[in-house]
Amino acid sequence: MDNGFFKNVEKKTGVNMKDIFDLANSLQNANFKDEKTVRNVIRRVSEIANKPVNQETEDKIVQSIVNDGKQLDFNTISKMINKK
Repeated sequence: MDNGFFKNVEKKTGVNMKDIFDLANSLQNANFKDEKTVRNVIRRVSEIANKPVNQETEDKIVQSIVNDGKQLDFNTISKMINKK
């Protein structure tokens, strides 16, 4: 994709594409059965999206992913964050 596309996304969302790519790269070999890893991912996504996640919501997301085996993807986390 061309650089103009990413600049438009950055302008509309306020999210730096480099941060998204860095996060995506860090997820490639992550262990999503590890609670600490999942919490770090949730906090990083929250930071990138500039959407604070309270402890209760974070705990529910972690439970859902680690214990219930839900898939961890941006869409799942986004939906859970926006439910609060």
